[in-house]
Amino acid sequence: MATGPDQRAGGAAGRGDRGAAPRPALPACLTSAASGGADRAVPGDRGCPPRRIAHFDLDQFFVAVERARDPSLAGKPVIVGYPGPRGVVSTASYEARAFGAHSAQPMAEALRRCPQAVVIAPQRRRYQAASEQFHRILSAHVPIVQPGGLDEAYADLTGVEAGDPEGPRRVAEGVRSDVSDQIQVRVSVCIAGGRTTAKVGSDKVKPDGLLEIPPGGDAAFLAPLPIRVLPSVGPQFAGQLKRAGVETIGDAAALSKQWLAEQFGRRGIVLSDRARGVDPTPVTGGSAPAKQVSRETTFDADITAKSHMRQVVGQLAASVAADLRSGGRRARTITLKLRWSDFSTITRSQTLPQPVYDTEAVAAAADRLLRRVIAGAPGRAVRLLGISAGNLETPLRQLEMESISGADRSDRQRRRAERRDAALDAIRRRFGPRALRRGLAREED
Repeated sequence: MATGPDQRAGGAAGRGDRGAAPRPALPACLTSAASGGADRAVPGDRGCPPRRIAHFDLDQFFVAVERARDPSLAGKPVIVGYPGPRGVVSTASYEARAFGAHSAQPMAEALRRCPQAVVIAPQRRRYQAASEQFHRILSAHVPIVQPGGLDEAYADLTGVEAGDPEGPRRVAEGVRSDVSDQIQVRVSVCIAGGRTTAKVGSDKVKPDGLLEIPPGGDAAFLAPLPIRVLPSVGPQFAGQLKRAGVETIGDAAALSKQWLAEQFGRRGIVLSDRARGVDPTPVTGGSAPAKQVSRETTFDADITAKSHMRQVVGQLAASVAADLRSGGRRARTITLKLRWSDFSTITRSQTLPQPVYDTEAVAAAADRLLRRVIAGAPGRAVRLLGISAGNLETPLRQLEMESISGADRSDRQRRRAERRDAALDAIRRRFGPRALRRGLAREED
């Protein structure tokens, strides 16, 4: 494979012209894709160009945003994460990674490896604003874009600048140029025949790389790579595959789909396709709705008091519920995340009979889950607590008809809770999120 910031399988190319061109039109066979339809072109479709999927990945995103704000950080080892002995690394610059620091690492360990690092507390709103600008730039260049997170997105470049084989690459260059100019963040990109290869490729060409894999070349590109780089292969599955003699993606591609299915079930079928470069997963236009709303906190010192845990869970639940309400969503499933002092982590979930977004219901479910967990481990120290609300719904707004005869007590209670939460949300918006704290009945530890 070629090396350097801009790569093409079989050769290199220079940077394209700067500035966003008018958004390219789609060929007739792809018009349903622009509105999120399921149809997509694939290589060989009659009348359609080869499928071209790009994955755009912002390099060391949080660090890059901080460096754009403070250029004196350039070239220095930088760690974005909560400081203190109980903090966790969110992002480490490449300079810090050279010393062994990495994301999701305890801050104490990262600083032991890289004591000279500059530590910056995460600024969520700052990163959200930069992410939104990145997605606006991308959408100005490409008709079909699907966000994959704050710092990444997929784009369907099939048929852009139809008749010009350099079209997809030119569009990717324009995105990279505009993102660099406007938010001073570098972007790594891979253009391939499917989402899996595009994601693997963008990771391989970091930082600031561009790789284009020619149509039909996905399998050959993937073959020599370790099996673990496939997004669908986690550590446990990789261990099972290694025991079966499968260490590279090419090893998996050489096995029959039937054998993989017999050995690993559905995972084996998916692996067989992905290893051969087959991934028909569509890029759906528009913003992907959030799958869950979550909040968590890591303690400066491990805690053992049940009352303290319940207080924190109540506050996290109130924050999650407020986010649900602000987004007009309700949740059917509440999940508790708990990390013990030895770093082992457990999750417990409860699916509710009705979707909820009021603080009382979310907090009650979370509190029940916490009580069950700590009842089985009395006195055990806790390092982190988190609450998430999933299985989200966006209900149709119904008329509030409090005067209807026969309205049951649960409906009246729900409406009172909703009015109370609306009043509390208004107070927090005016005076800040810490203006009110949720209380709990006194309980002996």
